Amino acid sequence: MIPVALRGTGVHLPERIVTNDDLARMVDTSDEWITSRTGIRERRWLAPDRAVSDMCVDAARDAMAAAGTTAQQLDVIIVATYTWDQPLPSTALIVKEALGAHRALTLDVTQAACANGVQALLLAAHLLQSSAARTALVIAADCASRVTDPQERTTRIFFGDAAGAAVLTEGDGGSGLLSWDFGSELSYDVQIKAGGSKLPTSETTVAQREHFLAMNGRAVWDTATRWLPDSILTAAANAQVPIERIDHFFLHQANLHIVNAALEKLGVPADKAPVTLDRLGNTGSAGVFTALHARFGELRRGDVFVMSAIGAGFQWGTLCFRH
Repeated sequence: MIPVALRGTGVHLPERIVTNDDLARMVDTSDEWITSRTGIRERRWLAPDRAVSDMCVDAARDAMAAAGTTAQQLDVIIVATYTWDQPLPSTALIVKEALGAHRALTLDVTQAACANGVQALLLAAHLLQSSAARTALVIAADCASRVTDPQERTTRIFFGDAAGAAVLTEGDGGSGLLSWDFGSELSYDVQIKAGGSKLPTSETTVAQREHFLAMNGRAVWDTATRWLPDSILTAAANAQVPIERIDHFFLHQANLHIVNAALEKLGVPADKAPVTLDRLGNTGSAGVFTALHARFGELRRGDVFVMSAIGAGFQWGTLCFRH
């Protein structure tokens, strides 16, 4: 066991609510079509004058207040996002300056998309094993409304914008990260094709709309329903905790059918896994944090919970904690 403790969480949601009926006026879709296929009824979109770092700062302040932590106490800030403010400089550094956390180490976790958040938590837990770090702030945030094609319904209907944050400190011996399981298999079924060194930005890439997120929904379904339950089972086995002894399941909030399929495969009742996607959509890196935040106040000392997500790449991972 790695002795760490989650002390507080926070979430920031943009003010603008976009319902399925709103989307039906933008693209060829309907409330019934979206709800029946995804379980999503509405999502939030970030205001044009705000960036991902703004959401990060708001979520971070809420998490620090809940944990009783000040910016001056932060040793590490990790920002998990695939929709950073800009390629350079670091979004984590922008957040650090806004918070006034002047001595914190800053790190960015970016290219696992929806799995960024669990990767960032794993990294923070390990950094806290050093005598140089006592308090870490992990923020997971995405603004998919900026990278989904307004003309393409397949991705436009799924995603929303949000940020979630958690403060981790040294554990007291009774709490900690019990185990983890991470895996990957290279796939281009979820990608943003242009804008990197392989396909730099050009008039052609813009005209062909290759800077927007492209997603093969069937491939996502097949991969997620296969690997999320298997990863959770592996992490539970590594922790020597039977599935039925796990109190809470904080799962990637991509699609209600994926969540239900994973729970069914695990034999876990639905009430152990809070759902936020119905009102927030797929919030990318922030998804598992919104689920954690929704139930964090109900966690009791000794509760065991898992956080599990899968993202582009494909990359997936599960963390098993004792609270």
